[in-house]
Amino acid sequence: MRVLIQRVSEASVTIEGKVKSSIGSGLLVLLGVEAEDTTQDIEWLCGKITRLRIFNDENEVMNLSIKDIDGEMIVVSQFTLHASTKKGNRPSYIKAAKPDIAIPMYEQFVKQMESELGKPVQTGEFGADMKVRLLNDGPVTIWIDSKNRE
Repeated sequence: MRVLIQRVSEASVTIEGKVKSSIGSGLLVLLGVEAEDTTQDIEWLCGKITRLRIFNDENEVMNLSIKDIDGEMIVVSQFTLHASTKKGNRPSYIKAAKPDIAIPMYEQFVKQMESELGKPVQTGEFGADMKVRLLNDGPVTIWIDSKNRE
């Protein structure tokens, strides 16, 4: 399971011209699911994300978590995080989980994240043509792969 986390001042997801989700200060989390991913990947990632100290404290030092600032979150499914560009110029998505696996894992990830945060998490819509807008704060962008726990 891979995530690309962006600290945002604001973010939104629009589908067919209608805003589905919108947040102020918090995190936009792009989530890519592999067929081999498990509940343990979800639990580890959700815990890691909610504890990441990437928000500024009173001294402008990144020392606070999303929980500390009572921030908001949008989680968007993003199969292209598993793109392989090893051969040729057309990315391969063979490692990305098929919808029958990815959708339940995505939904479980969102529920776990809501449990970790203690409040609702906004989402995109799996498989939809989404327009994602964000104002990256910092900019702060972090990549985490649950199979490579650095």
